[in-house]
Amino acid sequence: MGRRYFGTDGVRGKVGSAPITPDFVLRLGYAAGKVLAGSAAASGPRPAVLIGKDTRISGYMLEAALEAGLSAAGIDVMLAGPMTTPGIAYLTRALRLAAGVVISASHNPFYDNGIKFFSADGNKLPDEVETQIEEQLELALDCAPSEQLGRARRLDDARGRYIEFCKSTFPQPYNLRGLKLVVDCANGAAYDIAPHVFHELGADVVPIGVSPNGFNINDGVGATAPDALVRAVRANHADLGIALDGDADRLQVVDAQGRLFNGDELLYVLVKDRIATEGTVDGAVGTLMTNLAVEQAIERLGVKFTRAAVGDRYVLEQLREHGWVLGAEGSGHILSLDRHTTGDGIVSALLVLAAMKRSGLTLAELLDGVTLFPQKLINVRIARGADWKGQPAIQQAIAKAEAELKGKGRVLIRASGTEPVLRVMVEAREERDAVHHAEAIAETVTRSIA
Repeated sequence: MGRRYFGTDGVRGKVGSAPITPDFVLRLGYAAGKVLAGSAAASGPRPAVLIGKDTRISGYMLEAALEAGLSAAGIDVMLAGPMTTPGIAYLTRALRLAAGVVISASHNPFYDNGIKFFSADGNKLPDEVETQIEEQLELALDCAPSEQLGRARRLDDARGRYIEFCKSTFPQPYNLRGLKLVVDCANGAAYDIAPHVFHELGADVVPIGVSPNGFNINDGVGATAPDALVRAVRANHADLGIALDGDADRLQVVDAQGRLFNGDELLYVLVKDRIATEGTVDGAVGTLMTNLAVEQAIERLGVKFTRAAVGDRYVLEQLREHGWVLGAEGSGHILSLDRHTTGDGIVSALLVLAAMKRSGLTLAELLDGVTLFPQKLINVRIARGADWKGQPAIQQAIAKAEAELKGKGRVLIRASGTEPVLRVMVEAREERDAVHHAEAIAETVTRSIA
């Protein structure tokens, strides 16, 4: 039976609507605490959990509810305040804690929020542990006796610890002196972190998206709205622009000419750099959305390439299965498992900058000969759980597009794991074909089920 609450990236939804309500999050904290307490019972010590959040106004409410639930289950709580998702993953592992929790809806608007869990080793919780938490949610909340309640305290040096970790991933012989960087933090969790990382490595930093007010996270700034970064790079005559999303696990890069580089292209750059520095790369993982031109370019380097389902957890699964370290999504989730256990926008940006430093080349030069196939992506809002696969009109529209694109492109339709939308993507050698077929399928979806 499928899980009721956990999606591809934790529990997520609109604040005030199930399941993102204070009463549910309290019960979720309690259920997670009971599972963690049970797993720690054999070893003896009292478990402790770290909670971080992004800058959404609802974070205060949900943090309090989550803290209460964990405490009621007898779990000690450490509060990091505003902290990136990869920052919580790192700190959980570094502090030898039982788990880490992030209150964030990543790239979504401020009125959404979510709860993500990390295990003690800094990885996302295994499916079986999430299933145990869901099973515990069905049981009564039985508060621990007063003498067994968890304590809570603030982790005052969380920001500094994580900044130093990010800096440690940049190769020691190099620095960023002489580079002018625009750093867009999306008014999110990295607003008081990312600019310091790049500045302390020597860059002249122009920060934007660093004035969160609880409502402006991802609003016209960040990795999901890169036009702001393009304008800022040009206006400030910067060498490069770096855009993160609300919880800083995504990365987009803009060069001095205003060209945008997505996760697909940056994966190619990192693979090419590893070959130059280490001599060989066994393989790399993309997703079903990865541009065909990038797949072909990586294979021309003599590197195996495989596609995972969309979602960084699935990229991670493929990397572990093959024993590889490099993978990415076009949206900007980039995994380098010898640097971090999860996708980290700041660390990924430093790896790209290191590749440029080592090669002496610009991003455009590093990607010479790689020309992306045009892709058209349309998000069609649908009711959660809508049966789009069972609609004959939609299947006919997909079949028609695939027949006309045979040998010249591909069609990918999938339901988002984090939003109530159906993602319609068409890739073709000619842009007009991609646009035409994507719009035709999207219109059919709208008529049928939207």
